[in-house]
Amino acid sequence: MENTINLDVTVLEPRQKHPTIFASYDSLEPGNSLIIHNDHDPKPLYYQLLGERGNAFVWEYLEEGPQKWRVKITKRKPGSTGVTIGEMAAADYRKAQVFKRYGLDFCCGGKKTLAEACSRKNVPLAQVENELKILEQTPANPPFKFNDWEPDFLADFIEQNHHQYVKKSLQPVRELATKVARVHGTRHPETVKVAAAFIEISDELESHMMKEEQILFPYIRNLVQQKKTGDASGPSAFGSVNHPINMMEMEHESVGRNMDLIHQLTGAFSLPPDACSSYSLLYNWLREFEEDLHQHVHLENNILFPKAIELEKQIG
Repeated sequence: MENTINLDVTVLEPRQKHPTIFASYDSLEPGNSLIIHNDHDPKPLYYQLLGERGNAFVWEYLEEGPQKWRVKITKRKPGSTGVTIGEMAAADYRKAQVFKRYGLDFCCGGKKTLAEACSRKNVPLAQVENELKILEQTPANPPFKFNDWEPDFLADFIEQNHHQYVKKSLQPVRELATKVARVHGTRHPETVKVAAAFIEISDELESHMMKEEQILFPYIRNLVQQKKTGDASGPSAFGSVNHPINMMEMEHESVGRNMDLIHQLTGAFSLPPDACSSYSLLYNWLREFEEDLHQHVHLENNILFPKAIELEKQIG
């Protein structure tokens, strides 16, 4: 029988919060849960817990603001960690298409096992497993073997392809979303919410890509160079590469939530009968943007970032 600890951290002093949460988590028996009640999103705790306890828990939002947040943290049973769907997609990107069909988040939420992801979305696990099994029996001929690439080359690919695509797309999509909301917002109020969500995406990604291009990616390229030459540079301003990676992953999740909201608001980009040509063009652009974003975040979260963390460990 599952036992659950409820912890209201709003009554604790700031310096007591994380130690109390960690002590409560450590006291859990495998399979049991801790529910945290907070007055803001405790996402930084997720990354601290992941860094210090490993991928040994399931993180599930029960309530997401704006005043109250409840998060359920379940300690996995021994032997249940398994391969995550992010790792599965990294090994064979064709599986990402299966995950997409069932609404399983393999990029921002890629640290879940298949069973956990299916349970969260109320998707039949056996059905997904069967599709994946059939896929595995089909010869693969991927255009790019991302897993085989060195981290610096992969960073270059992401910057030259996905970053350039995003930079080229943000302003036109933003302007068109604003125009469609202005013209059709009265009859289709969801277009106003779509425009607002995409503006948030635009603002987030502009800052996000700048940090990657000016800070994280140069550091990753330097790590590769250090491995090749054996030279060791001084400590970075941010310490371990885990720190900027944790920040990038948090921002990926923020963008991902807004993109998911747009997907829901548009009914998976289904046009209404009275849609004009601008309306149609917007949905086509949004569909294309979502597709690129999924691969973009997948390449970083599931391939580049783990490679960078492992490389830093090797160099010491």
